[in-house]
Amino acid sequence: MRSTIAIALSSLFMLPGLANSGDKPQQHEDFAVGGAFFQQPWVIAPASTSARDGLGPLFKANSCLACHIGHGRGHPPLTDTEPFISTIVKLGIPPQSAEQQTQAKTLGIAPDPVYGDHLQPFGIKGLPGEGTPRFTHTEVHGQFRDGESYTLLKPQLHIEQPNYGAFAADTRFSARVAPPLAGMGLLESIPAAEILANADPDDRNADGISGKPNHIWDIAAQKTVLGRFSWKANQPSIQQQSADAFRNDIGITSSLFPVQPCTIAQRDCLKLPEGGKPEIPDDLLATVVYHVTHQPVPPRREVNDPQVLQGQKLFQQAGCAACHIPDFPALANQPHQPYSDLLLHDMGEGLADNRPEFAASGSEWRTPPLWGIGLTATISGHTRFLHDGRARNLLEAILWHGGEAESTKQNVLSMSKPEREALLRFLNSL
Repeated sequence: MRSTIAIALSSLFMLPGLANSGDKPQQHEDFAVGGAFFQQPWVIAPASTSARDGLGPLFKANSCLACHIGHGRGHPPLTDTEPFISTIVKLGIPPQSAEQQTQAKTLGIAPDPVYGDHLQPFGIKGLPGEGTPRFTHTEVHGQFRDGESYTLLKPQLHIEQPNYGAFAADTRFSARVAPPLAGMGLLESIPAAEILANADPDDRNADGISGKPNHIWDIAAQKTVLGRFSWKANQPSIQQQSADAFRNDIGITSSLFPVQPCTIAQRDCLKLPEGGKPEIPDDLLATVVYHVTHQPVPPRREVNDPQVLQGQKLFQQAGCAACHIPDFPALANQPHQPYSDLLLHDMGEGLADNRPEFAASGSEWRTPPLWGIGLTATISGHTRFLHDGRARNLLEAILWHGGEAESTKQNVLSMSKPEREALLRFLNSL
């Protein structure tokens, strides 16, 4: 089956970074097959296309590309009626019982007893989805030191029509857009020791920055390891992040996640047919992981422009680089800089979702890499930023910073308009 798909699709994809380096035909095949399974929709089982059936029974999207728009970042609904497609809603409760403590060891938090740890809005064959997430917004007003005013949008998440009963009284909810995939393989290649070298959880140097690692459960290795991917550094590898997304977003099981996300309260969900056991075999999952691993980082633009260079200095002077560090030693030979320490930072109450995950508190978030951020509109067709997409542009994203980044935000608030424009020009060059 795999070779047939590869023959049909191998000419559609080019393996980034390897085209002129003696790359092997097998690498092109793996990248092409992985790209096909990343982009093409999955269908309900049983189906004639048994290579990609097994959608659901509960799901949020029918393909990886539906969330990672253009292989880039997702966005929240942009209208009142648009569904949550590239935004997930994670659930969880503080663990109390011994069973919940065990669940929290592998999930980072105990699941809601009825709805699990992800909300799936859609179902197959007449099965009701779990509920419909909606955002409402309130305005937050402020002013720069030069007198120019600004308005931010603060989202409030609501779940309409929960179809399987009430959520637990202490369920925590967190809306999160799909993160961009640029440079994932490079980030995975960074030795854990290099990431940990930047950690300062007790702020011993008294600079107000207390980056800390998240230690999470690696299913394949069956041990606790350093987290480096996703919004709270709650995934250890591209493989586990991909398998988790297949299960919780599309309803596709794998050897890492062999059980459908149906809870015991969802009996009809458990009765519906599956597309195999598992629904995506290890070799096909490996090609998707290979495809994601080799997503390139876009090259920078206008790096020698005087305004860009001024913005780069302002980025440093404001304190942005304390968390968005440009380089890791392991990437010294790469032409791109991630601008992230991959550590957790307390971003203040304004950005808190109050849903802890492993060592990450409800107000702590991983520093997102900035490489490629200036091409978000080009790649994904929008300019929404932060974990829930509340910021409509990069300046709004900065203005939501608090906690450890409060002083940096205040420095930006004190900038003149030409300085703010230079800072944004630099960010858009990344």
